[in-house]
Amino acid sequence: MDVAAELERARDAFARQAWSEAYTGFSDADDEQPLGPDDLVRLATVAYLVGRDAECAAATERAHQAYLSIGRTASAVRCAFWLAVPLLLRGETARGGGWLARARRLLDDGGIDCVEQGYLLFPEGMRLVHKDPATARATFGEAAATGERFGDPDLVALARHGQGRALIAGGDPSAGVALLDETMVAVASGELSPLVTGMIYCSTIEACQEIFDLRRAQEWTAALSDWCAAQPDLVPYRGQCLVHRSQVLQTRGAWPDALEEARRACERLSEPLNRPALGMALYQQAELHRVRGAFADAEEGYRRAGECGHRTQPGLAQLWMAQGRVDEAVAAIRGAADERRDRLGRARVLTAYVEIVLAAGDVPGARAASEELSRIADDIGAPLLRAVSAHARGAVLLAEDDAAAALDVLLDACRTWGELEAPYDRARSIVLLGLARRRLGDVGTARLELDVARQAFRRLGATPDLARLDALTHDRPRAGAGLSPRETEVLRLVATGRTNHAIAEELVLSEKTVARHLSNIFAKLGLTSRSAATAYAYEHDLVGRGR
Repeated sequence: MDVAAELERARDAFARQAWSEAYTGFSDADDEQPLGPDDLVRLATVAYLVGRDAECAAATERAHQAYLSIGRTASAVRCAFWLAVPLLLRGETARGGGWLARARRLLDDGGIDCVEQGYLLFPEGMRLVHKDPATARATFGEAAATGERFGDPDLVALARHGQGRALIAGGDPSAGVALLDETMVAVASGELSPLVTGMIYCSTIEACQEIFDLRRAQEWTAALSDWCAAQPDLVPYRGQCLVHRSQVLQTRGAWPDALEEARRACERLSEPLNRPALGMALYQQAELHRVRGAFADAEEGYRRAGECGHRTQPGLAQLWMAQGRVDEAVAAIRGAADERRDRLGRARVLTAYVEIVLAAGDVPGARAASEELSRIADDIGAPLLRAVSAHARGAVLLAEDDAAAALDVLLDACRTWGELEAPYDRARSIVLLGLARRRLGDVGTARLELDVARQAFRRLGATPDLARLDALTHDRPRAGAGLSPRETEVLRLVATGRTNHAIAEELVLSEKTVARHLSNIFAKLGLTSRSAATAYAYEHDLVGRGR
C-alpha cells in the first residue's frame, strides 16, 4: 500500500465532506503506519461524524499524546477539550472534568496565551447558564473576545451562542434569540467546522423548544435536516437532535414520523449510553404513546426516563388523568408545580395543571394557575405559549359557566394553533369551542365544530381524545354508562356549576368522597374535565332532574 497516496486521498475526501470515504482512508493508512497528530484529529473527526464514538475518542487521545510529545501543547489542549465535551454531554462529569482539569494545568504550567484558553471557558459557561446566567454571560463574553483576538470563528460562534442561552435563562428571551439568530448566520453559511455546526444546530433547536418558539424550532430543524441530507453518510446529529425533530414533527401532526425519530434517538443514545439525553428521548417517546392511547407503553417509557434522571412530569400525571386515576394525577401535578420555580419550567407544568385540577373540581386552583400561565405567556410573547394560555383560560371559563367569555379566548386559541400548523392542539381547542357554543344554544355550529375535531383526532390516531369526544356526543343510557345513582346525582350537581365543597354540603358527604365519585364518573364516561362532564349531563338531560 502507498501510504502517502492513501493519505492524500483521505484528506481530499475529508475536504469534500465524504466522511465514510475519509474514515476508511485514514483508518487503512493508520493500520499500515501510525498517523501523525494532525491526521489523527481528522480521523477522530470523521469517526465521530459516521457514528464511531469509541474510535473517535481513541484517535483524539492518541493525538493529544502525540502533540504533547512534540511540544505542541495548545493543540494537545484542544484535543483534551474535544475529549471532555462528549463526556459532559453524556453526563460523565468526572471523566469530562478530568480532561478539562488536565488541559488547564497544561496551559497554566506552560504560561501559554492561545485560543484554547477561550475554549476552556465554554464548558464553564454552559455549566452556569441556568445556575448563574449573569456569570455565564460574562464567561462567554471573555471566550468570545479570545476567539475574536485569535480569529477563531468556531470559538466566537460557540461563545455568542452561549451568551444567547444565558440571556434566555436570565429572563431576556428577545435579546437571547437575537444572539442565537446572529450565530446561526455563521452556521448556515458554512463558516464553521462540522462538529461546531452540529452542536449549535442542536442547542439552538433546544433553546427554541424551551421558550415555546415553535416557528424558529421548525425553521432550524428543517435547516438541520437539509444539512444532514447534504452529507449522506453523516450520522444525523445526534440523538438529542432527533428528539427535538420528533417534538417538532409531533406538533405538526406527523406522529408516525415523530415516533420513528424518537425510537432512533433512544437507539443512538443507548450506544454509548448518554443517560441525560436518553431520558429526554424516552420521555418524548412516552408522550407520543400517551396521546396515541398506548398507555402501557407510555407508562413504561416514563418509568425508564425517570431511571435516567429525567423528569416524568407533567406527562405521567396526564397519563394517569387519561386512565381515570384522578387523585393520583392531582397529587403528582401539584408536586411537580411546587418543584418548578423557573418560569419556563412552570409554564410546561401549568398547562397540564389546569386541565387536571379542573377534572378534580378545583376551579379556583385552575383559575389561579391559568392566570399565572397568562402572565408568563405575556412576558415571553411566543405564539405557542399564548395559544396554550388561551386554551387553559377557555377551559376555566367553561368550568365557571361563562361560555360567552370562553368563546372569545378559544377562538383566539384556534386561530393561533392554525397559524402554527398544530392540528392536535387546534382540535383540542375546537372541542372546547364546540362545548361553549352548545352551552350558548348554538347547537348546529357546535355539532359542526365537534365533527371537525373528531376528524382531526381520527387522522392523527389520537384515540383517547376521540373516545372522550364520542362520550360527549354519542347517545347513551340516560343515567350514564354504568353510573350509580349517587354518581348520577354528583354529575347533575357538577353540571349546575357547584364546587366539590358545595356538592358535599348538599349531599351530606365529605369532599374526599365527592372527589372519588367524580373520579369514577370520569373513568366510566371517558371524560377528563368538569366542562366535559357538564356537556355530557346537558346532552343526556341529567340537569334539572329530581333526586
